[in-house]
Amino acid sequence: MATNRAAKSGFAAEAQRKINSKYSEELAQECLLWIQQITNAPENTSGDMDNFYDVLKDGTLLCKLVNNIQPGLVKKVNESKMAFKCMENINAFLEAARQLGVPAQETFQTVDLWERQNLNSVVICLQSLGRKAGNFGKPSIGPKEAEKNIRNFTEEQLRAGQGVISLQYGSNKGATQSGINFGNTRHM
Repeated sequence: MATNRAAKSGFAAEAQRKINSKYSEELAQECLLWIQQITNAPENTSGDMDNFYDVLKDGTLLCKLVNNIQPGLVKKVNESKMAFKCMENINAFLEAARQLGVPAQETFQTVDLWERQNLNSVVICLQSLGRKAGNFGKPSIGPKEAEKNIRNFTEEQLRAGQGVISLQYGSNKGATQSGINFGNTRHM
């Protein structure tokens, strides 16, 4: 856990402060209230980092959440507080979230939650899962998902687009970027 590690210093501490500055207590509280609405837990829905971490760190509530959205997604939820078992719960949640349609770029790594490295990415993942929950008949949070806007063009419209001459877009009148030097020259 994060409490067993040495405190970060130098660049690492600066990077961690930057990551922590992106954390939004309002969004975290919205996530916890949404989880409470679906699972009837947790009792404390404060959005501060300490509470958010304490509520979610063992992964059992996250597994219960995805099983309430779609029953049977996580086959075995480990109730043990051993580090390995808790990380298994978090991994099972992440796999279930991907199956429910959360894009890979909106998920987090296990250490982001377990070692409290990046709680903002956990919030992003829960917000994304909250949008997907509406597809399964559950309450949703966050902005509404965009719908596909498929366009079908006729052959006549496609041919008309091929008749456009590129000079109709405009011209740079023969200008190039040769000779442009921004600042000092390269020394070898």
